[in-house]
Amino acid sequence: MHVVVVHFETLPAHSQAFLNRVMQQAKDSLSLEAGCLVFDVCMNEDSPNKIFLYEIYSSAAEFEVHLNSNHYQTFAAETAAWVIDKQVSIYSKIIDNSL
Repeated sequence: MHVVVVHFETLPAHSQAFLNRVMQQAKDSLSLEAGCLVFDVCMNEDSPNKIFLYEIYSSAAEFEVHLNSNHYQTFAAETAAWVIDKQVSIYSKIIDNSL
């Protein structure tokens, strides 16, 4: 499994708009992409302009499908001016806790 972790820091004036938009992005990814298995959105309670995403895709190829999707491209364009910093880390899931 292909795991993507993203840390966003947004402009404080746009933190709520970004949070609303990224929650819609999560819903779109889960409903429109068969290869998107998990898309969790988390907010730092002390700093609401810090958002953490935890995404799981069935493969790296499915993550590429995500990056090239119309809904992701629209999300990225709409929110770019709201983002101060974006850090992306890629992992491979090696243990399945459902076993």
